[in-house]
Amino acid sequence: MVTFGILMDLPEELASRPPRKPGQEPTATLTLDAYRRLKSELDELVTTGRSHIAARLKAAREHGDISENAEYDAAKNEQALMESRIRYLERILRDPEIVEAPAASEVVGPGMLVTIRPLDEADPEDETYLLAESAEERAPGVRTVTTTSPLGRALLGAREGAEVSYEAPGGIFRYVVARFEPFAG
Repeated sequence: MVTFGILMDLPEELASRPPRKPGQEPTATLTLDAYRRLKSELDELVTTGRSHIAARLKAAREHGDISENAEYDAAKNEQALMESRIRYLERILRDPEIVEAPAASEVVGPGMLVTIRPLDEADPEDETYLLAESAEERAPGVRTVTTTSPLGRALLGAREGAEVSYEAPGGIFRYVVARFEPFAG
């Protein structure tokens, strides 16, 4: 199995954290790019996001009775979703393992862009995915598939030209691995 390399050039908040205790698991496995993007999103939600929701709630309350105020209900729902996202981001960013994709590999592993071709279609079109440890990873123009998903598990360890398959509610899906390469970010 391909493993990530651990980065040594970490942001100060990660470089200065105490080492994990024996048996303590990281809160997430992320690339440095994903960590920075999620940290930025968290900062934006905590500052601008909360201020925006507070202003919407205040404006909705000024319309009078909040028991039948659709604008107020919508703002409260948006606030609940935002606070849930904030808690999620705070949790995964608390003590993540920061990794990078391998420079090269003979087999498919996390951090790679994998192009597959459906085997059971008359006119198959190649599909490219970022195979990642976390659903929070992103690559421009492709979808992310996690290593724990059925497709992700089927792709792990595959070689170029290999046939892979996985079972999903829609049936069994078969592909050939057309190519793969590390995602540089």
